[in-house]
Amino acid sequence: MREGQFIKQNLERWEEYQQPTEDPDEVAKRFTYLVDDLSYAKTFYNNGNTAKYINGIAANIYLSIYRNKKEKRQRFITFWTNELPLVIRKHHKLLLFTFVFFIAFVLLGVFSAYNDQTFVRGVLGDSYVDMTERNIANGDPFGVYKNENELTMFLQIAFNNIKVVFLCFTFGLTAGVGTLYFLFQNGLMVGVFEFMFFHHSLGFQSILVIFIHGTLELSAIVIAGCAGLILGTSLLFPGTYTRMQSLGYAARDSVKIIISLVPIFIVAAFFESFVTRHTGMPLWLSLAILLSSGSFIVWYFIIYPIRVSKKTLHEPEL
Repeated sequence: MREGQFIKQNLERWEEYQQPTEDPDEVAKRFTYLVDDLSYAKTFYNNGNTAKYINGIAANIYLSIYRNKKEKRQRFITFWTNELPLVIRKHHKLLLFTFVFFIAFVLLGVFSAYNDQTFVRGVLGDSYVDMTERNIANGDPFGVYKNENELTMFLQIAFNNIKVVFLCFTFGLTAGVGTLYFLFQNGLMVGVFEFMFFHHSLGFQSILVIFIHGTLELSAIVIAGCAGLILGTSLLFPGTYTRMQSLGYAARDSVKIIISLVPIFIVAAFFESFVTRHTGMPLWLSLAILLSSGSFIVWYFIIYPIRVSKKTLHEPEL
């Protein structure tokens, strides 16, 4: 049988299998049929996308079986080790787009500030720029991180971080326009902020100090932006679903991604409140925190989801 005929013959059934069901017998039946279809596709069309498509449906059903398990502890573990990484892997392309979009406006902020010094004040505000310049003149350029009590600062920053995630996520309901604007605004601000310190020959020092918390914080903003864009693209491109169905499926993925950011933002708030204020810490310690934070983001949100996805490709065949 030609691959096109095989797809035409079974496509309606595969699309039906993507609709959720609470009937365990129906779940078992679907999984069994999909394993047979997958075996056939791998045998005769191994170089095509049909096998990958079928495997994706089978993998979702496989995960739904785990979701229905009663063992709460096991459910908690599989969420972080299997379910969430697969969701992240599913949206890797959108995450890459979000990252590139954000970096583009960071660079735009740097470029604009370089060509027009007044742009810095226009973005950051006169009061903040004046305060920073006073701190620089007094020999304490990062004094803003030392002005408040550690615990008070931690609670304020943690609350603000949660607000940022919520806004970036819910703005996705504007077909992604609000999320893109949020990323544009924050990217521009980061670029201008860093230019201000590089302009005063404090660029390298600013990275060592500010990115102790900024590595996790900015990474989380990008990931939250991706979650918002998942909502937006589900409204713009619902595929074979109604827009409400597409939004419902996208919302489940987005919420899971947002959940993954909660511990990241808490750690970032802890760093900013309790660690960043120690601007004279040894170089090796600053670099250790920066590299550890960056390595974790790259590993958990890029490398590990790819590994889990590759492993899952074979699990339905067991």
